[in-house]
Amino acid sequence: MGSRFSRREVLGLGLGAAAIGAYSLAGAATNSEQAQVKNNDQPAGTAEINKRNAEDLERVLILRTSPVAVKMVSKEEEIPKDAVRPKKDRGYHLTQCQAVSMSRRDKVTLAMLKEDNWCPTAVMAYGLVEKPASVNQWSHPYDSFEYGKYIGIVTAPLSRADFVPDVVLVYAKPAQLRGLLLSLKISDVPEVSHHFFPPSCGWSVVNPIKEGKYYIVLPDPGEYQRALTDEGDLIFSIPKVKMAEMMAGIRQNEHGPFSYRDHQMFMETDFPLPDFYKEMFKNWGMDTE
Repeated sequence: MGSRFSRREVLGLGLGAAAIGAYSLAGAATNSEQAQVKNNDQPAGTAEINKRNAEDLERVLILRTSPVAVKMVSKEEEIPKDAVRPKKDRGYHLTQCQAVSMSRRDKVTLAMLKEDNWCPTAVMAYGLVEKPASVNQWSHPYDSFEYGKYIGIVTAPLSRADFVPDVVLVYAKPAQLRGLLLSLKISDVPEVSHHFFPPSCGWSVVNPIKEGKYYIVLPDPGEYQRALTDEGDLIFSIPKVKMAEMMAGIRQNEHGPFSYRDHQMFMETDFPLPDFYKEMFKNWGMDTE
């Protein structure tokens, strides 16, 4: 696209400076961040990278709750030492949406294994149990991980996670989500998928990990009823393979024209036109004053 349109022409088409700037971000991520994305182990500096990413997301988007780092675990040795096991450590069960809410609101690291769960959907979606044949009769369809591949899921506030997240969940208002989306490279737009039906615990985790795509997910009723999710929130899932580029775009466009933090609303008729607006309006026979 950059070879066909000038910067001014692209702005005139309404794509904006943030989109143009983000278009060339493929190589903008630091070497350490790229190494993190490609490595399933915990490379040196993982905690520092996570903390910086969390601080930047929270600052630029003015988030009310922490971005959540999510890791699927296949053996107990992969569970962080500081992780709370709800049934074992506290004597109660949680739904997965409650666990995510505790991680983002209370800054708690939790490990949810089969015995910790109090909702059937998550254990089926994550492959902790086999899906019964009858599930499609009472549930919206959803993908699952292979049965037996994982024993559980770990969630933690991104700022305190010492592991490489398989996916990062950002609970955001529509305007904050817009700030995230307009930080993407134009070439990454097809990499954004969405799903607006239950279960959100499945679609926000399973599909981004399996497909390597960003996902916009509507929190399902259970999130509102049991996990205190705000009515205006949407979930934006950033898979591991996209995290470095997402953060590069956020940082480059922090003070761009589509930055959420710097946006100010105003209602002014006949506001002063930028010069390139005037040129385009003249070409179309429109008023410029």
